[in-house]
Amino acid sequence: MEKDYDLIVVGAGPAGYVAALRAAQLGLKVGCIDNWLDADGKPSLGGTCLNVGCIPSKALLDTSHHYDSLLREYADHGVLVDGLRIDVETMQTRKRSVVGTLTQGIATLFKAADIDWLKGHGQLLGSGRVGFAAHDRKTPRELSADNIILAPGSLPSALDAAALDGDYVVDSTGGLEFSEVPKRLAVIGAGAIGLELGSVWRRLGAEVTLLEAQPEFLPIADQSLARMAFKSYTAQGLQIRLGARIKSAKLSGKSVRVVYEDANGEQQERYDRVIVAVGRRPNTVGLNAEGSGLLLDERGCIHVDDHCRTNLPGVWAIGDAVRGPMLAHKGEEEGVMVAERIAGLHSSVDHNLIPAVIYTHPEFAWVGPTEQRLKQAGIPYRSGRFPLAANGRARAQGDTEGEIKLLAHAETDRLLAAHMFGANASDLIAQAVIAISLQASAEDLARTVFAHPTLSEAVHEAALAVDGRALHSAARPKRG
Repeated sequence: MEKDYDLIVVGAGPAGYVAALRAAQLGLKVGCIDNWLDADGKPSLGGTCLNVGCIPSKALLDTSHHYDSLLREYADHGVLVDGLRIDVETMQTRKRSVVGTLTQGIATLFKAADIDWLKGHGQLLGSGRVGFAAHDRKTPRELSADNIILAPGSLPSALDAAALDGDYVVDSTGGLEFSEVPKRLAVIGAGAIGLELGSVWRRLGAEVTLLEAQPEFLPIADQSLARMAFKSYTAQGLQIRLGARIKSAKLSGKSVRVVYEDANGEQQERYDRVIVAVGRRPNTVGLNAEGSGLLLDERGCIHVDDHCRTNLPGVWAIGDAVRGPMLAHKGEEEGVMVAERIAGLHSSVDHNLIPAVIYTHPEFAWVGPTEQRLKQAGIPYRSGRFPLAANGRARAQGDTEGEIKLLAHAETDRLLAAHMFGANASDLIAQAVIAISLQASAEDLARTVFAHPTLSEAVHEAALAVDGRALHSAARPKRG
């Protein structure tokens, strides 16, 4: 029997739509099923990232940063503004415009690549078979393909003690949609999402408290930079309470009464709004895993091998629904890898080289192991650190907070990791990712010419500092 497609992709978030595009480039006939509906009930490509995640949050972060800079910093540059105020409606309209432009852009790419956009719900029936229920039809139909890629994405994790009501207690999606700046805002969770959303509304005038259950701030990050970040965020007005375990968050009148327990016992506070940002979970419930024989792990993630094959022949899975960090760029690269492997090419993804970024200001970015992990593994290393306060461009633009830290093997000088807290860290980290992927040494970076004056010179100086010869800092190298 003739197949409907060479490849069916279930899910059109960054992982799924990129997989579809790459497969189409390689000559495959592709159908992509996606059930996302926007706020107006219209189908929209891009999944969580483009619709209610990465892109809208960055749009709000950008607007709030402009506002906060005008309010607090621009006078130092001689830029004086009277009567400054924030128009939240206009800010939200701009955000929606940014999202709409990008999601429509994917639709244009699909059309140009001759990819069938199948608008509705897809579930796995078995190897080579997918059930598809279109939005405008009640009866599903069966589609067939030689290969199937599952890219269902993820959903915000729930917290039983803080049930969502869609207005006063919301998840990360709702935290992007406030129509006015809350006077007092609690964010449950001080990870990347919590810090970013907290930063948006703090900059716009809210009194923001982040309640984090973990006793340590950003335990997955380099702890010397995490301490630096904690100090910076606190100075910006974010109140970060560690070891705070939520017991309840309930609406009382027109405010939310939050009860939590910390080292000092039970605490009670009232907030105008509460955002629950306690992580994300794989969106695999509707895939028909049990009925199709698809293997999931105890967290609900789809079990895959190093090349994203599932336990079913011809069925692959990528993105947030499989092991590894729930990051759009990780999912995209997995999508490219799987599409190329289906087409008969050799392709792989090094999951040790996936950069992580927190888009606060300053930004926090890293790739590779922390010093703590290197010590635990018994790997000898040297560190090179350079403060942005000693960088000419950072000084000129008034962004002197933070530092660059590079870690290199003590015996081979091979670059092992980079940790950055500072302006434009999300862009600077790519230099380290490239260097590590090419197995460069710290000396290779030290011998590379960087333009002056640029923030990237701080990476150069950190590489020099690994060998104790930074030119614009007296810091000595740390030997592990």
